[in-house]
Amino acid sequence: MTDQDAFTGSPANPEVDAYIRKLEHPLKRLIEEVRALILQSGVPLAEGIKWNAPNYSHQGEDRLTFNLRGKGGAFRLIFHCGAKVRSDAREGRLIEDDAGLLEWASDDRAILTFHDAEDAEAKKKRLAGWIRKWVEAAK
Repeated sequence: MTDQDAFTGSPANPEVDAYIRKLEHPLKRLIEEVRALILQSGVPLAEGIKWNAPNYSHQGEDRLTFNLRGKGGAFRLIFHCGAKVRSDAREGRLIEDDAGLLEWASDDRAILTFHDAEDAEAKKKRLAGWIRKWVEAAK
């Protein structure tokens, strides 16, 4: 199965469905909303579980991973280019964030933290665009 097949045939992975059903988190509803936005971003992503959290890959390369162990009940969505440092990485941040909502761990690793529903509104509106730009820039 290719990433495209996984996206168009069944955007939600049953393994992740089961993981979310069992998940106990104060922001579970928001996690489900963010998951839906990722799957509806218009980018063919394969969903799975990696590092004990939902993970999204494009053409076999990891690009987004939830981190659900944030302080104070928050959770994070990590934008990355896989676990290994790439030798062909370009200089400068991978995408622009004019709103200043992404936290940059490095030029090819950004973190989007969701603290509560109110905090998430501006971030959710930009999420699909960030995903499209990230996947394109990370090729």
